[in-house]
Amino acid sequence: MRLSVRHVTRYSFTTPVARLIQSQRLTPSRCANQQIMEWDVRMEGAVRGAAFRDGTGDWTETVTVNGPLEHFEIIVEGEVETQDYAGVLTEHREKVPPSAYLTATDQTRPSQGLRDLVAEALADMADATVLECAHKLSAAVSDNVEYVPGETDHMTPASEVVEGGKGVCQDQTHVLIALAQVSGIPARYVTGYLFSASGDHMAEASHAWAELHVPDLGWVGFDASNRCCPDDRYIRLGSGFDAQDAAPIRGVVAGGSGETLDVHVKVRDADDPAAAQTQQ
Repeated sequence: MRLSVRHVTRYSFTTPVARLIQSQRLTPSRCANQQIMEWDVRMEGAVRGAAFRDGTGDWTETVTVNGPLEHFEIIVEGEVETQDYAGVLTEHREKVPPSAYLTATDQTRPSQGLRDLVAEALADMADATVLECAHKLSAAVSDNVEYVPGETDHMTPASEVVEGGKGVCQDQTHVLIALAQVSGIPARYVTGYLFSASGDHMAEASHAWAELHVPDLGWVGFDASNRCCPDDRYIRLGSGFDAQDAAPIRGVVAGGSGETLDVHVKVRDADDPAAAQTQQ
């Protein structure tokens, strides 16, 4: 597919800040699954600093904005040609070994509830392959964590999500990472965009899913929110240990107060301009 993206992030400050410094990962991954046709990241008044491809293969850029600053806006626009590899991340170059992703964070740390869910999901799977177990774990997340916005926040750990049985794509991804790591399967958090013309409430234009490492295949994506592996409707931005680590934008501000964040994302089929997926 040829997907067009417009992603606008706007910060507003009640009291002007003296300086804003950000680390941005807003450029799609370089891999066979997708080819960047056009891509532009615009920021008025920003001073661009170091830019490099890090050990995970993500393009990272540092940005500084000197104040006083009441507003700051980042506009990302571009077009990406995507391919369907049935979820397998193909020809993606990175240096971090898969074993590093057996490390839990505060958001993915295992609890007894998570261990019990793994035991239930993988019962009678002793002879199953890693890929078969990965699919089973992803299905367990879909079955046990209902997609319900507003029940969690960005710091809710996977253990609480399983107990509550509700969450959004971020929470379902954290739970899947935790289940995989309990099973000895390296797993990581992936951010990106998703196109859907269905209008389904689970189809978020700005989206997250997990990648699990499978011998002989490498990293394979699993989207528990939509019960599928990423295909040509998905654009991959970057990855990390959890949502915070994989965040496309991370930063600090000096001075000021009262930050308000407004995000607007639109993904459309470039060959069918009438079909678009929008998220605010």
